[in-house]
Amino acid sequence: MGEYIPPSAFYTFDPIIHDPLSLIEPILSSIGGDHEELKKITISSNEINSLKEGKESPYDHATMLFLSALDWNKDGGTPIPLDNGLARNRIGRFPSDSGNAIEYILEFTREKEGEMDLHELLIKLTNGFAPENLGEEGFNKGIAGMELLGWLNHDEVEQLLISIRGDKWNIKSNETIDGGVRDSLRHLLTLLKAAERRKCGIMMRKHQ
Repeated sequence: MGEYIPPSAFYTFDPIIHDPLSLIEPILSSIGGDHEELKKITISSNEINSLKEGKESPYDHATMLFLSALDWNKDGGTPIPLDNGLARNRIGRFPSDSGNAIEYILEFTREKEGEMDLHELLIKLTNGFAPENLGEEGFNKGIAGMELLGWLNHDEVEQLLISIRGDKWNIKSNETIDGGVRDSLRHLLTLLKAAERRKCGIMMRKHQ
């Protein structure tokens, strides 16, 4: 029998209504028991609204960030996904070793002279919550295997759309999966255009 090879991770892209940077300080206060500021911001999160003033939050930093940033339904229900079709599934588990389509795009594209945003925004989307990038510990990994990778706010979603649609980048000749970059970008564009229409940002998560 051959050696068992576990499937690669699955990645999801969630709609967010609040920029995580604006939530860091309110979350830190809320974890200590002062929930007033965070509740003013995240009025549609049932979990956040149920926190009792003066009592420490039962959630870790990453879970608090996830609960606070998402574009919840007005009644606190599950957010409407950015895509329910092919794009969500195809970009969710890319046929590379890591399954991370954004990392693949970064590895096999080259920015031309004058392009400043493409790689910077893609790095933020797939690695923005890493402590060395965020400048804070504990906001990338939470309970039950939650792993937040990165995000783009609504303005950055629009910037990335402009960069992808532009002609200031190209695909490297040593790409390992024929058509992999273009396929990944096509599905990413579907998600980004959905976020643009909804006037929201996008958060990337990893699931094992």
